[in-house]
Amino acid sequence: MKSEFRSELDFHMKTGSDMVYILDAPLIYYSERLEREIIVPAEFNTDLSSVPRVPIIYWLWGARAHREGVLHDYAFRIDSNPVVSFMIANWLFLEAQQSRGKNLFVRQPMFYGVVIGGYPSYHKKYVGDTL
Repeated sequence: MKSEFRSELDFHMKTGSDMVYILDAPLIYYSERLEREIIVPAEFNTDLSSVPRVPIIYWLWGARAHREGVLHDYAFRIDSNPVVSFMIANWLFLEAQQSRGKNLFVRQPMFYGVVIGGYPSYHKKYVGDTL
């Protein structure tokens, strides 16, 4: 089976926050790499894609991978299902972007961004934690 999102991203902004979002329905993704479905549960808190708000960087890569960012945030949690390594979580982010046809010039810098800057956030929160 090919990698694909099997549901739409359905979320709302958390009250009192302009950078935290809460899923209203599960986000379902099938990973060819893991040969399984991953279900990000409703009520999951996310910041979508953590692209720095530096003007040029955000203009190039901001708001381009919301579904993929939610999946990546989930895979970074201590108790995600499945629990994956830091690099597998990053590869899922890349795989998900590829599955949605993201341009190489979008997905590669975003992938390297999470590899270089993501480790301090890896396995620091639980799935049910609020942001």
